[in-house]
Amino acid sequence: MDGGLTMVRSSRKPRRLVVGDETFLWSVGHHHRTDGGRYQDCREVLTIRRSGARGRLLVVFRAGPDRLVPDGLLPSGALGTAAGSWLNLHEPGAVRALLDEAVSRGWHPDNPPTEQLDGWGLFARAVPAQKRRSASSAPGGRC
Repeated sequence: MDGGLTMVRSSRKPRRLVVGDETFLWSVGHHHRTDGGRYQDCREVLTIRRSGARGRLLVVFRAGPDRLVPDGLLPSGALGTAAGSWLNLHEPGAVRALLDEAVSRGWHPDNPPTEQLDGWGLFARAVPAQKRRSASSAPGGRC
């Protein structure tokens, strides 16, 4: 044994995402209802806020036909469609792509209330944006 430590990140502590001169804080959570010992209405929720701002964005991904969210089989943060598109909400690139799409649709971090968006409405444009960003940052421009 080398005596090294393994650090496990607390899933409840917000992570930082720096975009230009702004710092955003984000976290991922899972929510559902329990009815008679069965989980229902499973949804993955990405919470984003700009550091120091009053507003907060909840990007909600609900399970549904052709929409896959963690339900005991998929790992936390994994989102997918029956068509084979996937995002991992624990990856900063995925969060950045969803943030960019939300801002392009009018979300502003200084709005005081909490705004909730249907994540699947952002998903279709966020998946290719994240792949483009990942490919352009990889050595040689490829993954």
